[in-house]
Amino acid sequence: MTHEVHEPVSAAPAGDVTPAEDFAGVRDGFERLWTPHRMAYINGERPTDHAGDGCPFCAAPTKDDAEGLIVHRGEHCYVVMNLFPYNPGHLLVCPYRHVSLYVDLTDDETAEFTGLTRAGIRALDAASAPNGYNIGMNQGAAAGAGVKAHLHQHVVPRWNGDSNFLPVIAQTKALPMLLEDVRHRLVEAWPTG
Repeated sequence: MTHEVHEPVSAAPAGDVTPAEDFAGVRDGFERLWTPHRMAYINGERPTDHAGDGCPFCAAPTKDDAEGLIVHRGEHCYVVMNLFPYNPGHLLVCPYRHVSLYVDLTDDETAEFTGLTRAGIRALDAASAPNGYNIGMNQGAAAGAGVKAHLHQHVVPRWNGDSNFLPVIAQTKALPMLLEDVRHRLVEAWPTG
């Protein structure tokens, strides 16, 4: 990547105003991270919590795996990439059934939910060797659930030093890999048996 080098613009004498066009093309020392896809999230264009087409966790399994960002399908639950990830490889473990609380899962759903969480960690270990994980679920709006009516568990890989100033001052997360690329790596690394 090459950058044009511009001579610095000298300060205008006191009382004079430098026209804006004099600054066109002058580097300001900042690199730009363009994330227009996040505007839907920022503007509050979030899915509804109703079962069916309005719920993203009911809709994802009706699509093919690549389009739905599904990494693995089980009998009662499935694993999907988070569309608004905190880090590359951020997974969500979801039951197919539209339930809101962990205690509402059947015994079979609970066993598979737990098993897929473990398998997701193993796949992430093989695909990207994170240094740690945040694992958990938010039940209800008071707990911070974005989609409160369809239970989902977050599996967020973490690396030493993966936090920086962007989320704090700009509500922006720099993600070095595209969702499709991370999904492909995880599908390839998913444990068998």
